[in-house]
Amino acid sequence: MTTRRALLGALLATAFGLGLPLALQFPAQGQAPAASQPAAAQAVRIGYLSQEEDPRIPLTFLEPELTDEGVQGARLALADNNTTGRFTNQKFELVETVVPRDGDPAEGLRSLAADGVRLVVLDLPAEALAKVAALPEAAGLLLFNSRAPDDALRNEGCRANLLHTIPSRRMLTDALGQYLVWKKWVNWALIVGPAPEDKLYAEAVRRTAKRFGARIVEEKAWTFDTSGNRRTDTGLVTIQSEIPVATQLRDHDVLIVADETDQFGEYLDGHTWLPRPVAGTQGYTPTAWARVNEQWGATQMHNRFERLAGRWMTARDYAAWLAVRSVGEAATRTASGDPAAIAAFVRSPQFELAGFKGPPFTYRDWDGQLRQPVLIAGPRMLVSVSPQEGFLHQNSLLDTLGDDAPESKCRKAR
Repeated sequence: MTTRRALLGALLATAFGLGLPLALQFPAQGQAPAASQPAAAQAVRIGYLSQEEDPRIPLTFLEPELTDEGVQGARLALADNNTTGRFTNQKFELVETVVPRDGDPAEGLRSLAADGVRLVVLDLPAEALAKVAALPEAAGLLLFNSRAPDDALRNEGCRANLLHTIPSRRMLTDALGQYLVWKKWVNWALIVGPAPEDKLYAEAVRRTAKRFGARIVEEKAWTFDTSGNRRTDTGLVTIQSEIPVATQLRDHDVLIVADETDQFGEYLDGHTWLPRPVAGTQGYTPTAWARVNEQWGATQMHNRFERLAGRWMTARDYAAWLAVRSVGEAATRTASGDPAAIAAFVRSPQFELAGFKGPPFTYRDWDGQLRQPVLIAGPRMLVSVSPQEGFLHQNSLLDTLGDDAPESKCRKAR
């Protein structure tokens, strides 16, 4: 019987034009065919913690009101991780926890920790993030700050369990300052908005000016209220007449604006007393990510994100993408789903992450900040990328942005 079946197999192979005889294996009567079971995929669970908030209404209709900022970047990174995971036999899961507006983010973290999640992306403002990172339940977790640029979180408020994928304010203003000094625009005027975030941004600008040899010739607080003029019939006339008066300042090369909450900065370009470029939170803007970036494969990144989210990627989305991709890269390189092994590799000198901005990214061992270039973006084109030529460092040029090791006041993360 066995000989007849083998002959039948050879004839079938020839009949179907396969060119070579098929060695068909027929199990003996009553014997089940042997089947090798594939090994179960390593499961890697990543938490994502955020809190509901009112959408920020942009000054211009060209910008959408975002209700899913941050989490879409994490979802894209999850898809990227699982694409690689199909080849490495790893399966990544994003455990999304969104706390209600009147809820406590600490409870969200406790819930994730109780569920066994040990790697968590925090899409929270600075105050809530600091509270969450200090919880006893967070001590055994690796946390990624993907939203808060506050320098205090990298200095006096740093923690050994906290890494930062969003650039700090000092990184952003240093990136802008390097470009302005390279252009020899060293005389700056500074206008500061009323929000607490605006004052922190202005503080970073002053530090940058001192660090790179620029000079703030005059500083002024913004007091003119543009909110009632945005979409009224006479609003444009009022803005056109009032803003030049509000920007009467000593002669300067560039007007730097500190308006993180986007209340007035967009109105300055074209309305200033002197015909000067506007930079800072509006105008020529230092940012982790911008839709005008087309280099280093960024167009491919834009396209994939737009297919997923139906909109452009923001810096907050990008920082969340970096956090989830950090976990994926470490899991791939270690061939492990163990959170402790992943966390150790992320912090190690061997870790590198490609971020569509040129050189590989690594984490600083003194404050947990992710080293990365910073884009200088205009409204429609990429202006430049920092660090700039001529700003040197003994180890990494990326460490010319933000707090270098000798400047850092972080002690717990060392």
